[in-house]
Amino acid sequence: MDIEGKHALVLGGYGLVGMAVCRRLLEHRPASLVVASLRREEAEAGAAELRAAFPSASEEIRAAWGDILLRAEWQDGPAGVHPRTAVLADPVKRRRLVGDILDELSEDILQASLLYQLILGTARGLDRRPAQIVIDCVNTATAVAYQNIFQTARRLEDRIQAKERTNWPEEVERLLASQYIPQLVRHMQILYEAMLRAKTQAYLKVGTSGTGGMGFNIPYTHGEERPSRVLLSKSAVAGAQSLLTFLIARTPGGPSVVKEIKPTAVIAWRDIGYGTIRRGGREVALFDCPPAEAVSLDDPQALAAEGEFGADTGEVLRSVYIDTGENGLFAAAEFTAITTLGQMEYVTPEEIADNVVTEIRGGATGREIIQALDGAVMGPSYRAGILRQAAVTRLRQLQVEHQDDSVAFEILGPPRLSKLLYEAYLLKKVCGTLGQVLQQTPADLSAELERMVTDHAPLRRRIVSIGIPILLSDGRRILRGPTIKSQDAEHGWVDLTPQNLSRWQERISGLRAFLRLLAESGAGSAQDRVYPSAATWTEDDAFDVGEVVGWLFIHEEKGRRGKA
Repeated sequence: MDIEGKHALVLGGYGLVGMAVCRRLLEHRPASLVVASLRREEAEAGAAELRAAFPSASEEIRAAWGDILLRAEWQDGPAGVHPRTAVLADPVKRRRLVGDILDELSEDILQASLLYQLILGTARGLDRRPAQIVIDCVNTATAVAYQNIFQTARRLEDRIQAKERTNWPEEVERLLASQYIPQLVRHMQILYEAMLRAKTQAYLKVGTSGTGGMGFNIPYTHGEERPSRVLLSKSAVAGAQSLLTFLIARTPGGPSVVKEIKPTAVIAWRDIGYGTIRRGGREVALFDCPPAEAVSLDDPQALAAEGEFGADTGEVLRSVYIDTGENGLFAAAEFTAITTLGQMEYVTPEEIADNVVTEIRGGATGREIIQALDGAVMGPSYRAGILRQAAVTRLRQLQVEHQDDSVAFEILGPPRLSKLLYEAYLLKKVCGTLGQVLQQTPADLSAELERMVTDHAPLRRRIVSIGIPILLSDGRRILRGPTIKSQDAEHGWVDLTPQNLSRWQERISGLRAFLRLLAESGAGSAQDRVYPSAATWTEDDAFDVGEVVGWLFIHEEKGRRGKA
């Protein structure tokens, strides 16, 4: 269909993909464009950026905001509080929310929905022009699954077992409000009915696989079991949404164009720079835990996820970063590891936007899953492969410029990734090369690494401040900050014990053997040349932290992606 002269609505419009889609749409001169985002400041910033880039269309670019899973009237909660959190804290609203999710779809539920009002053009700030084109870039699966019904149910069960006095109606309502499938079904019911009444002509969903294209062997969790139930729930919700979208496409009288593009890789990037690191909208404060204040593992509170541990330095974490939009800020080594060939790799938002607009206009990209759910997922790209080197090069330039070793922020997760990155980093600082790691005994390496974290407070602060404890060489004491992201050394502590250093020597030996195999195998393409020295045809023994950990996730964690 022709985009020119149509009224377009982009849900999730301020996101990395959403903004790329808005830019591509505006090139085709729609009659109007609504940029909808969760937060007001995001929506208005996105609209302002687009007005500056497309001045001839500036009067027809509008901002709208709020949680599309809630009523329009519930969007103005306390500053800095997610609308859903505020609703759940209010007994009357919470009870109404349960009804909105579980009751039959009524006219009241429908017309009160923010999603309905956005599509019909009746939401605040809009001018009652129904959306003829709806492009949905909201990560609905994350919004639903990360309400974590498992945690809610476990808390309820614990209180039952403890026979403690509890507000049972509230607990039950919270459990009911976190049910994944009822929420998704109600969301899709409202979406369909709204588009029917608005006479929407085209709906395109930018979906997700939930795992960045990886399988049950995905090594990235937030410290839960592997594979994570929460992560698999996200994939399950995403798959359910795809099939419900498929049903909308088969329903007469609905939009004539119903499609879904499903990226299966990390999406990047918005910006590369140096500055204050924020997690969840807040600055990461720097805490210190000198060895003299080590916490004994005999202390029953030693492994509490949060507590009064570490000393607040009054400083905040500043480092080199790459901004990946909704996924947050990645450190240089984190970005390097997760985009390693055989890991999640990555795809650019512009490629996704190109496919979105091509499909809306009637082109066949081969990346549309409603027609081919199994064969049309959008994976890592050639462009991203080329630009990955540009990103890594720029990150390293900034590291040199600012004398900053950007290793891990623990925003990406899992804590095991941060643990391995920092362990590899410490080995690099002490030994310099892969070969030198093998020249010392595990006990000597352990002593050297402990000496480094003892003598270098800034390094120590960075590690403990992101929720990663440091297990000292005796295996009985830890250095920690106020937050711990993992309950054991294997999944999220920097482990300085000789046993762990011996394990690292085995890993390095395996990597060097792999590199020798590549050197001896000739110039064929049979082997993935993922390590820098293999890719550049050199016998370089350099220790690249992110690449080493990326290699480990493939070969040790068995976390290689199965479909490129």
